[in-house]
Amino acid sequence: MDRSRQAILDRAFDAGRRNERSNGGCPQCTLAAVFEALGIENEDVFRAATGFADGVGLTGDGHCGALSGGVMAISYLFGRDKKDFGDMMKLLPASVLSKQLRDRFVAEHGACRCADLQKSFFGRFFDLYDPAEMQAAFAAGMLDRCSTVVATTARITTEIILDARQNAGNDPGSPI
Repeated sequence: MDRSRQAILDRAFDAGRRNERSNGGCPQCTLAAVFEALGIENEDVFRAATGFADGVGLTGDGHCGALSGGVMAISYLFGRDKKDFGDMMKLLPASVLSKQLRDRFVAEHGACRCADLQKSFFGRFFDLYDPAEMQAAFAAGMLDRCSTVVATTARITTEIILDARQNAGNDPGSPI
């Protein structure tokens, strides 16, 4: 792997860990890390990631917010434009890459649903709307564990994006 590519991937990982530890909100932390590593700024997409935290609305009942943030980054770069709304084939590039991310995420962490990840990591699920539960989650190491999930997801997402860009450059007929 060339040095510049490795530096970009390391930047995504480090930013993801830093973001989650200092700011919270796993989808925004992942998205911000990917965008930082790739030199992208988009406040609207960043803001749109807010409600995906902790499996949607801090409920744990949805896939991990870090995964949501990664999918949002992929969709931002490879997603279907409004002008192509009637063309279902235009869903494929972002969908194929998002599936790659989901599959690698599950291989890395064992599940993609937030509540399942919490049970796997901590032996239980935490209701983050309950202040005592929030305190218990932090005491159990949720911040450290989630910052690692965000960091690895940001790195994997960035790697998928870099590969897709490289493959598109090598194959002009590629849908990506």
